[in-house]
Amino acid sequence: MEETSRRAIWVRDDDFMAHDVPRHPERPARIRALEAEMSAHGWFGAARVQAVEASRASLHAVHPEEHVALIEALCSGGGGPIDHDTYAVPGTFGAALRAAGGAVQLVDALLGGEADVGVSALRPPGHHAEAARAMGFCFFGNVAVAARRATDAHGLERVMIVDWDVHHGNGTNDIFHADSDVLFVSVHEWPLYPGTGPASDLGSGAGEGFTVNLPVPSGSGDAAYRSLVEHVACGLIRQWEPQLVLISAGFDAHRDDPLATCRVTEAGFAGMAASLRAAADGVGAPLGVVLEGGYDLGALSRSMAAVMPVLVDGVAPDVGEVAVHPLAREGAVRLAPWWPGLRPGSS
Repeated sequence: MEETSRRAIWVRDDDFMAHDVPRHPERPARIRALEAEMSAHGWFGAARVQAVEASRASLHAVHPEEHVALIEALCSGGGGPIDHDTYAVPGTFGAALRAAGGAVQLVDALLGGEADVGVSALRPPGHHAEAARAMGFCFFGNVAVAARRATDAHGLERVMIVDWDVHHGNGTNDIFHADSDVLFVSVHEWPLYPGTGPASDLGSGAGEGFTVNLPVPSGSGDAAYRSLVEHVACGLIRQWEPQLVLISAGFDAHRDDPLATCRVTEAGFAGMAASLRAAADGVGAPLGVVLEGGYDLGALSRSMAAVMPVLVDGVAPDVGEVAVHPLAREGAVRLAPWWPGLRPGSS
């Protein structure tokens, strides 16, 4: 890839640490490890920006007030369990507001001309949060709130979300299921929590064809993930020409992550980022990264450190052409009624 430096931002906030559930895998140490790695690399030239809280109006574009008020009241009352793996503590509500706000801030910076690329290194994550239900470590749909900010406040007509977290982003999937202004693409291990995201789920109503689920079997690694991103997700970028591309970037598909069984490497994540940056550049779309999962601290930090030079400078591992995996070919056939120009290997 030709090296072209970009103005980059890293959205962060110490309040992300206030959501601290003892002995929980989604823990403050994730952000501390990430930021230690970024600092060791001079933040890859990215300007650090403090996150702000999401406004009620921004949240209401995705979540009803009843949901927001429920999380607020639970935290005000000292916290407690929402489901078997999603717990709130007194600091959770503020952290979740900052997480959603950080994603919105990223979009505002990208669309306001303040940055070309950026990362919102936030927690708690968001892609499992449904419109009216917190679940899977998630309270508000951070990337969904950000995407709606792009359409409602900035007037965009085409926003694309590519979710490479190992777990299906059921919340994002459902929030935009019937919409045609947000194209959601998910590459995820299946079957795996939360048990959603079969290939047959393609959206509904006006949004049919705008939900693209690309499940991969246990043990899948760089070859499958990179091929699905290059030949399906990037093919859709080239065909649909989104005005903004957001990556729901979980790093739990890494081979060292304890919560799944995929085998993606740091080079695999860098390669996916390189494909997406090249495709987004090709249609003139800003590119933003919103952190989701990733629970081995070393794997998380190393993977983000591999992705950052791609985002900022276009520097990626030289691995040659990305082969067309059978899963990519199957995906293109499945999507042909809506996306007839999707032809893996022809670009």
